[in-house]
Parts: sequence; structure tokens; C-alpha cells
Amino acid sequence: MITPVLPSYARTNLAFERGEGAYLFTTDGERYLDMGGGIAVTALGHAHPVLVAALKAQAERLWHTSNLYHIPGQQRLAERLVAATFADTAFFCNSGAEAVECAIKMARIHHYANGNPERYRLITQEGAFHGRTLATISAGGQEKHLKGFGPPADGFDHVPFGDLAAIKAALGPQTAGVLLEPVLGEGGIRTLPQGFLKELRALCDEQGILLVLDEVQSGMGRTGKLFAHEWAGVTPDIMPIAKAIGGGFPMGVCLATEDAAKGMTAGTHGSTFGGNPLACAVGNAVLDVILADGFLDRVLLRANRLKQQLVMLRDRHPKVIEEIHGEGLMIGVKCRVPNTDLVGALLEEKLLSVGAGDNQVRLLPPLNIEEAEISEALAALDAACAKLGAKL
Repeated sequence: MITPVLPSYARTNLAFERGEGAYLFTTDGERYLDMGGGIAVTALGHAHPVLVAALKAQAERLWHTSNLYHIPGQQRLAERLVAATFADTAFFCNSGAEAVECAIKMARIHHYANGNPERYRLITQEGAFHGRTLATISAGGQEKHLKGFGPPADGFDHVPFGDLAAIKAALGPQTAGVLLEPVLGEGGIRTLPQGFLKELRALCDEQGILLVLDEVQSGMGRTGKLFAHEWAGVTPDIMPIAKAIGGGFPMGVCLATEDAAKGMTAGTHGSTFGGNPLACAVGNAVLDVILADGFLDRVLLRANRLKQQLVMLRDRHPKVIEEIHGEGLMIGVKCRVPNTDLVGALLEEKLLSVGAGDNQVRLLPPLNIEEAEISEALAALDAACAKLGAKL
């Protein structure tokens, strides 16, 4: 018999009733250190006082009006995101998949508006994850996501990860742009080769196509810069973001240059809930915290300490841990044992983590995690690896 909640998730047998900072508390009162962050969403931890205050204040005034009317909080958030990034404009929605969907439509209609309607195809990377809509699973191209849903949506050409020569070979008269994650997330934490994005940016400019960077997971300070592409010294034409921008409140944004958004005129796209007063109150509060002086510097300090200690753990437990991957506080622990075993062992140590492709375990802690909490996480990892290693 089917359950009242559609059984499309293999859920861990835990239920939480409250959170505080880096911790979650179950309905039975047990405390867990959250190093998964709701899959990189609660980037400022749980119940952050600045976010709580903003949400409460807005909830007492106005929740929703729709985008039939101007929304002052949305206007302010758009202006701040534009000021902090490459972008000239922002479209607000409710999730990462919706933000990527907007990016796909924008890339296509850009060329249509320029008199090249044949340019609709996007080159994407194998192992990528861009969402769960029919278009975004087709963009990702992974069989496990596509199976059973009929033919994939047309318009995506998949190439090996980090292979510029393959991208060049895939270029054709129908190519509208290249869509990729600067750091793979769901597919396993993997970074692009040194210089790759600079060469790709130059290639896109040369070919007159768009560079679309999916920063849904890698954005909003996760790698120690506001967005991961900043490390490469390049800018995209279009960038979907989500997850941490709402700090736990559902929000997605598609950022773009004026030129890239050329075809997105009134009636071409929309969202009933996107960028409503509640969401934007929280989004503005998230920016208040992340854009504060010194915040991202502290993220890098915490990240460097955690990664150094994780490398030492790898050396202590070579039968369990193969490699440490990632940028900033977007960390992948590549396992020699099944990654589900390490996730389970960490759960026994009251630490939450997230599995990923490439047999990795993701660690996505709050960006404001404290030193004592890092020490607690490392102790839990050490204990979990020791128990797993003893069985080998």
C-alpha cells in the first residue's frame, strides 16, 4: 500500500523537531551535528537569529501578492545581487531546478531574439546534476535519473567532465551555449582543471555562445568566494542559484547579463510564488550576513583547518578514505568502502552527512561553523572510520 507521502525518497529513519546553529534535535531529544546542511541549504545553520527576525517581521506584514505587482523586497534583493555579481538582472523562483530551467529557456530565446532560432542546444558535462524537471534531468543526462520517463528532452549534448577538447568537438551550428557546474555537487565533489574556465570563457566568446554556470550548490560563499567561478577570474552570462540564498526558505534565482536576457520579455517566463515578500525578506537577511566584512575570510580559515585535518584522517584510515576533494566548505570524502557505509557509521556517531556520486560522502557544514564544532566533527569521523576499518 502506498504511503500518504509519495515514496520517492529512501529516507533515513530520523525526524527532527528543532535546530540550533550547527545542531539538529530529534523528536526524541537526541542531538546531531549537521554537516549536510539540508544539502548545502542551511548555510548559516539552523534558526539563525538574523534570518528568524527577518522572517517574523515580514510574516506580520505581508506574505504574498504575486508578481502581478511590484515587490519592494524583491527589488532590493535583485539590486544587491546585481551589485555583488556580474549580472544586470535577476529572475526569482522557488528552487534550483526552476532556476536552471529559466537559464535553459533564456539561453535558447537569446539566440532566437538575435535571429538565430536554430541555436538551441546546450553542451553539458557527464556526471552533472541540474535538477529533477524533465529538462534538467535531460541536461544532466544520468541514466539513473532518466530511466522510466520516456525520451529525454531534446537539446543537450553531453561531454566528459573537464574536457575542453570534447566541448570543442561538440560545437555546431545549433549550439546555444555551455551549461556546467564549476564544482560538481551531486555527482561527487569534483573541481575543473586549472585554467579550464578561462579557456572555456574565451571559446564561448569566440563562438558567440553563452556560458551558463550552475552555482545552485557551489554559490553563496560555499567555496570561500561568493560564487565559485570567482576563483577562476571569469564571469558567466547566465547563472542559476538557489539553496543557500534562502538559508532554508525555498528560493531560486536566475542571474544574467542584459545581453543574455535579451529575449526574456513580458510573458516569456513567470512564477506565481517566486520572489514573494517572505522569501525575499529571508534572502536579504542571508546577504546581510554573508556580505558582512570578514565573513568569507572566516569561511576560508575554517575550511583550511577542516581540510588539513581530513587529509590527516585519510592518512590514519587509508582502508576507508581514498581522497579528500573540494573547495572551501564544499568537501567530498572519496571512500574505499561503500559511501553508504560511511554515512551510516557517521550517523551512529550523531553526525549527518550526504552521499554523492563517485563513491563520495559530502560534508557541507554551516559556513559559520565554530572551531569546537569542527573538532567534534573530526572526532566523529575518526571514530566512524576506525569502526569501519576494524571490519576490513
